[in-house]
Amino acid sequence: MFNRLREDIASIIERDPAARTSWEVLTCYPGLHAIAMHRWASWCWRHDMKWLGRFISHLARWFTAIEIHPGATMGRRVFIDHGFGVVIGETAVVGDDCTIYQGVTLGGTSLSKGAKRHPTLGRGVIIGAGAKVLGGFTVGDGAKVGSNAVVVKEVPEGATAVGNPAHIVQKDAGKQREEATARVFAAYGVTLSSGEDPLATALHRLIDHAASQDQQMQTLIAALKQAGVDCGQVPEAGRIDPAQLNKLVE
Repeated sequence: MFNRLREDIASIIERDPAARTSWEVLTCYPGLHAIAMHRWASWCWRHDMKWLGRFISHLARWFTAIEIHPGATMGRRVFIDHGFGVVIGETAVVGDDCTIYQGVTLGGTSLSKGAKRHPTLGRGVIIGAGAKVLGGFTVGDGAKVGSNAVVVKEVPEGATAVGNPAHIVQKDAGKQREEATARVFAAYGVTLSSGEDPLATALHRLIDHAASQDQQMQTLIAALKQAGVDCGQVPEAGRIDPAQLNKLVE
């Protein structure tokens, strides 16, 4: 137990620049307290002392504002930063070296008892503040969920999920593995690489395509008029300003 505690404290100091000493982490970090109390609650739950496990979980919520069901599986070196309002459901599985920020819900969308209702987080997953991960799917190793995202489907390994409903920003898998090896940490699920938002990319391309078509139409009408073809009265329409529209998308 004490080895796991020392390991947890060391991982928090490594990932949180505000953590100054082991004593400060031990006494002032509710995420650490919630994880420690969850281990007691989980032991009771697995040894058929369900009520006691739930009661310890209830006390942990009262003291830390973090609710972890005693049936949930928590890996090693899990860091719940700030933690206020975190809810982790009964069938959730949180892998080693995961980081979870305040306001996160690992919830379920099914009411079937005995079913896998809550998500599974792989190794090194980062869940940003306020994110909701809902359902019995898997968030792959090294994936990130941006703040306030609502994730209702599987997230591939090394990808970033953003938005509501969340969409996937896929990163280069080889680069992601190198980053995981180097233990590169991205606070709050913010990706420092130049991965583009696919929705914004699609809108930019549509705007550029519309502007190109508008230019082609103007050229075609001018050529027809120069050749003496009567084009009739073509109603005037507002010209597309692609630069202005692209700025709105950004």
